[in-house]
Amino acid sequence: MTSNLRERLDAAHLYLCTDSRRERGDLAGFLDAALSGGVDIVQLRDKNLEASQELEYLRIMRAACERHGALLAVNNRADIARASGADILHLGQNDLPVRNAREIIGDGPLIGRSNNNAEMAVAAANEPGVDYFCVGPTWATPTKPGRPAAGLELVRETAALRPRRPWFAIGGIDLDNIDRVRAAGARRVVVVRAITEAGDPHAAAAEFRRRLVGGTVAG
Repeated sequence: MTSNLRERLDAAHLYLCTDSRRERGDLAGFLDAALSGGVDIVQLRDKNLEASQELEYLRIMRAACERHGALLAVNNRADIARASGADILHLGQNDLPVRNAREIIGDGPLIGRSNNNAEMAVAAANEPGVDYFCVGPTWATPTKPGRPAAGLELVRETAALRPRRPWFAIGGIDLDNIDRVRAAGARRVVVVRAITEAGDPHAAAAEFRRRLVGGTVAG
């Protein structure tokens, strides 16, 4: 199973983080639109949820991922990742150490890491048990309040490392600046508001995919 997940991760370019959209009540429809547009990985990031609520929304997300062949990621919580059968557990620098998270989730799921400077990126590129990593925030973003932007220079520095593991640029990336991110050397990105707040999530995701890998997505 793990080798299959790694192959799918290697082929992934567009990673979406979304909250539960409980006020709108449209999570399933939103996911169908975004995933059909070309999103490869989707992560639930909603710190206002109790564990039981998070699991309920993850069931909706799991069903959508299975419909569209996408990977499901859980943020921070190794116990939730195990209980939900997630494909990926994403860990920040202040979360559980990778070895402890692996003890909880078992051998199957992949593990990702967040980094906000070149030194951390080097560490994540070589840390045992890490399958991919993210660098940023490229630009300041309300999803990471109080965290200064790392800038495009971090993207350039990471690209220069030529990491063997997949890596994603993250933070304030939208359709107005995606070409600058690609020019800096990133071939994979994590997106939040540019899709979650789009009037047409399918069209937004499809345009990101076109810019990242070329071609179009049916639908």
